[in-house]
Amino acid sequence: MTASGSLPRAIISRGALGAAARAAVAAGGEIADLRADAFGHGVLESARVVHAAGVSRVVVDDRSVAASLQAEGIDALTDADADIDSILLYGLPGSGQTPAMTLTGRILSLKPLRAGEAVSYGYTHRAEHDTTVALVTGGYAQGIVRALGNHAQVGAGSRLRPVVGRVAMDVCVVDLQTVDADTEPGSEIVYFGAGPAADELATWTRATGMRATELVATAGSKAVREWTN
Repeated sequence: MTASGSLPRAIISRGALGAAARAAVAAGGEIADLRADAFGHGVLESARVVHAAGVSRVVVDDRSVAASLQAEGIDALTDADADIDSILLYGLPGSGQTPAMTLTGRILSLKPLRAGEAVSYGYTHRAEHDTTVALVTGGYAQGIVRALGNHAQVGAGSRLRPVVGRVAMDVCVVDLQTVDADTEPGSEIVYFGAGPAADELATWTRATGMRATELVATAGSKAVREWTN
C-alpha cells in the first residue's frame, strides 16, 4: 500500500464551488475567505474558481500566496474581512448549496463479528447480532475525529452504515451489516459530501462540538485532494 493509498480522498468540485460563489456574488458578496488553505479545499485552485465566478477579492493567510494570486490577476489580501459566508461558499450544512468537498475512505478488509464480540480498543461497541465489519482508511490523524466513533455514519453504496468502536489513528471500523459488490475490500466509502452521506457533516458538528469549517479544514488538509468539474 502506498502512503497516499492509506489516506482518505478529498474530492473538490469546481462546479459546486463555482455555483456557490455565483450565488454569494448575486447576494451582494465581494470578498471570499480562503484562509486555512481555503478551509482544506486548496487555496490556489479555489481562488481561480471563485474569481472566475465573479468574486472580486479573496483573503488568504500568507503574503507569498497573495503574491502568487496577484500574478494571476486575482486580487488577494491578507488583512481584509470577508463578506461572503464560508458556510455558503463551501456548501456546508445549512447553506442549501451542494457541498464542494466529498471526503472518502477505502475498505481495507472485512471481518465477521459474532453477537457479543467487540471492536477497536477499549471495546466501546459490542455487536448486538452477527454482522460483518470493515476496516476503513481514515482515523483521527486524518481528521476523522475520535468523537465520531459510535456516532457518525458513512455512505456504503446506497446505504448509511455506522462507524463503531473508537476511531484509531489511521483507520476506523464500519458495521456493514451485509456485504455486496459496493462493500468489498477496495471499495470506496463516503464520510460526507455525496450520496446518502451528503449531509453527514452535520452529524460531525453535533458529535464533536466543532464548526463545520474547522472539520473540513482539518480533513481536507490531511487527505489526498483531487479536483473534479
